[in-house]
Amino acid sequence: MRQIAAALFCLAAAGSILPGQATNPTRAVRATDIYRLRDVGDPRIAPDGEWIAYTVTTVDSTKDKSDSDLWMVKWDGSRTVHLTSSPENEGSPRWSPDNRYLSFVSGRYESKGGQIWLLDRAGGEAVRLTELKGGVADHEWSPDGTRIAILSHDPDPEDAKPDSLKSKNPKPIVIDRYHFKEDGDGYLDHRRDHIYIIDVASKKVIQVTTGDFDESTPRWAPDGKRIAFVSSRGADPDRENNSDIFVVDAAAGATPRQLTTWAGPDRTPVWSPDGTQIAYLQGSEPQLSAYSQDQLAVVAGTGGTPRLLTTALDRDVSDPTWARDGKSLTVLVPDDRAVYVASVELADGRITRLLEGRRVVTGIDVAPGGRTVARAATAARPVEIFAFEGGALRALTHVNDSLFTTLQLGTTEDISFKDKDGFTVGALLVKPAGFVAGTRYPLVLRIHGGPNGQDAHQFSLERELLAAQGYLVLAVNYRGSSGRGQAWKKSIFADWGNKEVQDLIAGVDYVIASGSADPNRLGLGGWSYGGILTDYTIASTTRFRAATSGAGSALQSTMYGSDQYIYQYEKELGAPWQNPKAWEKVSYPFWHADKIKTPTLFLGGEKDFNVPIAGSEQMYQALKSQGIDTQLIVYPGQNHGITRPSFVRDRLERYVGWYDKYLRSTTP
Repeated sequence: MRQIAAALFCLAAAGSILPGQATNPTRAVRATDIYRLRDVGDPRIAPDGEWIAYTVTTVDSTKDKSDSDLWMVKWDGSRTVHLTSSPENEGSPRWSPDNRYLSFVSGRYESKGGQIWLLDRAGGEAVRLTELKGGVADHEWSPDGTRIAILSHDPDPEDAKPDSLKSKNPKPIVIDRYHFKEDGDGYLDHRRDHIYIIDVASKKVIQVTTGDFDESTPRWAPDGKRIAFVSSRGADPDRENNSDIFVVDAAAGATPRQLTTWAGPDRTPVWSPDGTQIAYLQGSEPQLSAYSQDQLAVVAGTGGTPRLLTTALDRDVSDPTWARDGKSLTVLVPDDRAVYVASVELADGRITRLLEGRRVVTGIDVAPGGRTVARAATAARPVEIFAFEGGALRALTHVNDSLFTTLQLGTTEDISFKDKDGFTVGALLVKPAGFVAGTRYPLVLRIHGGPNGQDAHQFSLERELLAAQGYLVLAVNYRGSSGRGQAWKKSIFADWGNKEVQDLIAGVDYVIASGSADPNRLGLGGWSYGGILTDYTIASTTRFRAATSGAGSALQSTMYGSDQYIYQYEKELGAPWQNPKAWEKVSYPFWHADKIKTPTLFLGGEKDFNVPIAGSEQMYQALKSQGIDTQLIVYPGQNHGITRPSFVRDRLERYVGWYDKYLRSTTP
């Protein structure tokens, strides 16, 4: 339902030392570490399997912005090369089939929007290939390397006018769409994302698709004559949670052919090596838009009846990749606090786990010869790039090693407990470094967003920073979370804040009963749906002494028409005037605000169209009116995800400051 769109960085380690805090030579995390932590992304292995291109994102404290550069590393790990270093972001590296070029997308040197640039491996500066007014959102090389399929947005008609005729004053925003706003995009018009093809040698561009609908994920057939893509082409796509797989000839004005007819979402097409079949992901029924679970499906490249391969798995799958012989596919599977790699047999759907462990694998890429690279993380280390061979991972990048050898981290453990209804709930418990059994620590419950997501064994600086302050940190995969099957997800359909709160409270009770948590020093908080659940929880119990609610809402009827979830609301709850009791039920934190006694810090982005800042403003006002200690922090210019580094740091420092104010005590 509500997704967290920004990565969490770090905060200052300040205040008095609590039991378990670091005292040996390695140190706790400091605020300035935000400028040393690097994110590694989008690994792409060259067709010959010898080099892997990837991105490294760093934070510039002076400019208060992030910057992404391209790097590459040899398969044997013997050499690492820094490819780009412009002040603008470079991303989406893609190898040409003949290994000669590495393409990437960047807005460098005042190019209009993100454009495709080519690096010749023989040497020299990168050369800009495209000048599309709508920028480049996605691109893929044709199998013969002569063309590139591009996803680009329709240009603004104003851009076609000479500068002398362009309007110098803002125009009224004209809105006529059912789904009329989107976080990050703002108000939506009828300019759409379409597929183009550029000839690499001549730079000639043709437009393949048109119309009042969006396309995504263009993927070439092995013969180079067709392109598979995803589009929503119903009578009014805004009123449907549906997308289908289409195939179109790689020519201007060609008519697309629809391959799938499932009423819900179909996406992520991948051609089989021989071009006869397309694997893709099929989501759940349309009304389960917030709780969808993707299954692996295949359909003939010419159309026909699709086959679902993972119905018996009852877990999401993602990132499908064909084996060289076309007899199986590799997928990623989120499962109970981890994400593993599995192989799915095309003939019978048999599933084999290829890589297990308490880690999260977030991406894989395979060279034609079979060499495979993965992007993976653990609770103790951020993502790095690995060679995946012989059923094991071999590290290729080490961009954060120098930082983490100086840091003392907490210990992340799996715990499980029974909820009120007798279900087993999984959670993570992070203990401070130097944890002493038998000592009762202040506990902070941190609630993930989504709800269709999970807390997993992936490095979380937020959790580690709180643990560095001497807090136990609890992360519960409440009902509604992923990693536990479809029934677990959809159990909260039209019943928000009920079963989730039961599960969260059960987790807190379990840790208290274990003797580790002080029942008199409990805090909680979250962002997005985690903020929403924070509001639900503090309206249900007064046990918590401090709360932080980020990008949340409580008077849900006021979100209708002001956020981007209109389809979900009408399919799950009905329109407010049709089913007012349902809306009143899910708005209980606001209607019972007089029961809230927990001092709460509310936060949000000024321009958030996902969960508008009004949701936090309303709850802030309700608590302020009753004399409950509260603050409201609004981050200027920010959307749902807080991305400006100084604001990210500020947010986490405020979390610690708020918890310290109410949960610290001289007695353990």
